Amino acid sequence: MKIENISDRDNNQICIVIRKELKVDKTTFFTPLDYSQQLGIIKYPKEGKIKPHYHNKATREVHYTQEVLLIRKGKVKVNLFDHKLEFLQSVILDEGDVILLASGGHGFEMLEDAEMLEIKQGPYSGVSDDKTHF
Repeated sequence: MKIENISDRDNNQICIVIRKELKVDKTTFFTPLDYSQQLGIIKYPKEGKIKPHYHNKATREVHYTQEVLLIRKGKVKVNLFDHKLEFLQSVILDEGDVILLASGGHGFEMLEDAEMLEIKQGPYSGVSDDKTHF
């Protein structure tokens, strides 16, 4: 499966996994419009252009941090937990795979030496303000 939408028993989306093998014919977004982190693949033909632009100042309200991880090197096991912090399932990510952690809890086990590119909302407030370990 090249896209995996994993939800808990109450149908809350926990994560989206995009495998490196996924091919799309046109620009495709995988997240709902109300997510604070948008995830998609943007496609343009050779010599395609994006007009120069800037992003307007906009106030947004973020209730929970959503993070995107791109596995640049190695193999990583992601353990997923629901909103009650009960174990849901594990997902193995290989080099080139991407995961958006939308809600619930998560932990990581490095199955090989790993390097991950992390993208999330900021600014980072510090461990005690931004996350709770369980």
